[in-house]
Amino acid sequence: MQTYKYGIAKKSTMSELFRKVKNQFEKKLPFAVYCKPNSNKTIALFQHNDTLFEIENNAVAGFAFVSFDNLQRYLLPENECDIYFEKNVEADYFIDTLAKNDVALDENAKLTFENLVSKGIQTINDNGLEKVVLSRKITFDIAGFDIELIFKKLIFNYKSAFKSIFYHPKVGLWIGATPEQLLKMEESILKTVSLAGTQIFKENNVITWQNKEKLEQQIVTDFITKTLKKITPEVTVSKPYTHKAGKLVHLKTDIEAVVPVDFKINKLTELLHPTPAVCGFPKKKAMQFILENENYDREFYSGYSGEWQKNFENYRE
Repeated sequence: MQTYKYGIAKKSTMSELFRKVKNQFEKKLPFAVYCKPNSNKTIALFQHNDTLFEIENNAVAGFAFVSFDNLQRYLLPENECDIYFEKNVEADYFIDTLAKNDVALDENAKLTFENLVSKGIQTINDNGLEKVVLSRKITFDIAGFDIELIFKKLIFNYKSAFKSIFYHPKVGLWIGATPEQLLKMEESILKTVSLAGTQIFKENNVITWQNKEKLEQQIVTDFITKTLKKITPEVTVSKPYTHKAGKLVHLKTDIEAVVPVDFKINKLTELLHPTPAVCGFPKKKAMQFILENENYDREFYSGYSGEWQKNFENYRE
């Protein structure tokens, strides 16, 4: 049986929710902590045991965590967890006391990545791909690691992003913030976004998007809309607009579709993920290029996570 608790974080002492997080982490028990875009509430699921549950076609509600390649599809089931809620408090304490970490870049790794990008560009020029999104792995030590302070910094510096922590002893600890929503279901209405094209945000500067950035974003929009039109003819697409996320701005398009009531969310996520925003296009060719050339396993980086089959934010005792 699960329990539900609600509280308010305090400025200079560890919150009840994060006391539970640290206790859960010490016991090596799974948990997920998250805060939705522009929300003043942090939500956490604490699993009672260390079982690694996989998402099934008719999965129960919970918190999903899925890898970039779609092969690792896990769930913290609601009926196996205690759920905690906590109101966020705007507090400089959580931001200013964070230790700064200097990252010593490996010049050889940098050169290797530049060569990888050149290979990707050459493949595009040879018509092997239309787009490919490449990444590299950087390893460094974190001084004074404090899971609560790190998450509070994400909350107050990336308000419009989805902030999350996922931990499972058989999967590891993952912390991140993303401005990109894979999908949101409200009864039969599916909402998603096309987000691509990136610039550094500069106060008072006029943002101008080049054709390359517009094309990059349009590829994502076209992929999503064509995928959804295989399911339903009722697809609505907004005009692209500029969206600020932290210190960056992106081109963003809002997309809605009316989905048949019997269409499974599991099938929807498989069709959409990974989008060209994190992989490339055509999807299978871009995925193959990434897996063969990046020389590291992305695992859950550029995968997706979030509520599954239920909106926990609206829950009340």
